[in-house]
Amino acid sequence: MAIKSFLAKPFAGYISKQIKKGMEHAVEDQQSTFNHLIKTAVKTEFGAAHGFENIKTYDDFKKQVPIRDYEAFKTYIERIKEGKHNVLWKGQPIYFAKTSGTTSGVKYIPITKDSIPNHINTARNALLCYMAETGNTKFADGKLIFLSGSPELERVGGIPTGRLSGIVNHHVPKYLRSNQMPSYETNCIEEWEEKLDKIVAETINQNMTLISGIPPWMQMYFDRLMEKSGKKIGELFPEFSVMVQGGVNFEPYKAKLIESIGKKIDTIELFPASEGFFAFQDSQDAEGLLLNTNSGIFFEFIPAAEIFNDNPTRLSLKDVKVGENYALIINNNAGLWGYNIGDTVKFVSTNPYRLIVSGRTKHYISAFGEHVIGEEVEAAILKAAEEDNVHITEFTVAPMITQNEGKSYHEWFIEFEHAPTDISQFAHKINNNLRNKNVYYDDLIAGNILQELKISAVKKNGFIDYMKSIGKLGGQNKLPRLSNDRKIAEALQPFVEN
Repeated sequence: MAIKSFLAKPFAGYISKQIKKGMEHAVEDQQSTFNHLIKTAVKTEFGAAHGFENIKTYDDFKKQVPIRDYEAFKTYIERIKEGKHNVLWKGQPIYFAKTSGTTSGVKYIPITKDSIPNHINTARNALLCYMAETGNTKFADGKLIFLSGSPELERVGGIPTGRLSGIVNHHVPKYLRSNQMPSYETNCIEEWEEKLDKIVAETINQNMTLISGIPPWMQMYFDRLMEKSGKKIGELFPEFSVMVQGGVNFEPYKAKLIESIGKKIDTIELFPASEGFFAFQDSQDAEGLLLNTNSGIFFEFIPAAEIFNDNPTRLSLKDVKVGENYALIINNNAGLWGYNIGDTVKFVSTNPYRLIVSGRTKHYISAFGEHVIGEEVEAAILKAAEEDNVHITEFTVAPMITQNEGKSYHEWFIEFEHAPTDISQFAHKINNNLRNKNVYYDDLIAGNILQELKISAVKKNGFIDYMKSIGKLGGQNKLPRLSNDRKIAEALQPFVEN
């Protein structure tokens, strides 16, 4: 056994035991985190403006601190960029994570000395839990790759600024540097396709044992490798045993990725964001991702249907229920307070607290009052695809509102790897699956208000070409599953098959 995998075994066992102990007092850990956050930030500008000195309980906090999105935080961020200290958190951030917002343009998310361990240690803990459970430590001796953004950082207001994945790249432990792929120079390439070609050239003859990234970009990497080598990924990299993914729901991409690999492989799912690392898969056998309850983040949960209300119900961890759809709100040691990250989650267990990501608060269709969410469309298409042995590359859904041309409907833009023999029958199956998932959609179909959904087949690589056309190919960019308008649908028209 090589030295890294040998040393990993006892460390993995120790960390795994600590995480299992933490499962038993998650609510108490959340209370301790809350107390620490309030105490530490009491003398910040935000703390002074929101009466932190008078906050003793979570109920006090809810009265003093409203729910905010990035737009409402921008004035504080601008003050930090001007060089001000003690604005949202003590001192100044050590980084800004630069990310694109749907309405805010570029967002600058603070990362502090206190919050950086959350981003670094959580990914480590996911791997260590996997090692402890499976006994597979051998991959630590091979080559590891994370398909990420450039590690080159600019300065904004004197603060190093870049993509979160690029920032994290600077904190890879020294003992893994010799294993890490691609080279620093290649990682710094901004243009995705040029970067991908370089990554393929650097890795195609290596002993790759772990591959990690956002599923659609891993698939592009796999496609390019197979094109160059004529081999499946599992044949090209015989010791490749672990795939780590996050950023989007894995299920819609899983079948094609596994087919490209050509053999069964272990997978580890993560729930990271620029605002924090929220949850991770701690077991190959349990459903859902373990909530990160003792890592500098105090979580709040709002019933998803209330997220746009003026005074929504706000719950702490002890009051959540299995199966309910919640908007995820965070308060953290980077100075985000009552911050709506835009994701919705659903707990599959409260002992321990494990959840799935069910969608985005702004990614839904309710053009006709149906309020269809991402989890529902993904479940509907995956069930139909499994039944008909259809492989989906990518898809997105938008409403089609017709004027005096018959009833309106949902238009599904789907790029097929293996297309169905009868696309109309496939659409009918998806439609019925969605009706079973969403009672409002079912009522609209049954009431003859909407007609059944229609599929517009997208050309091969059409979604890649679309993302390229809007300058969002690669990096951490993701295609929304759902839109409540026709902006994406109209932009996709040149990529639809005749």
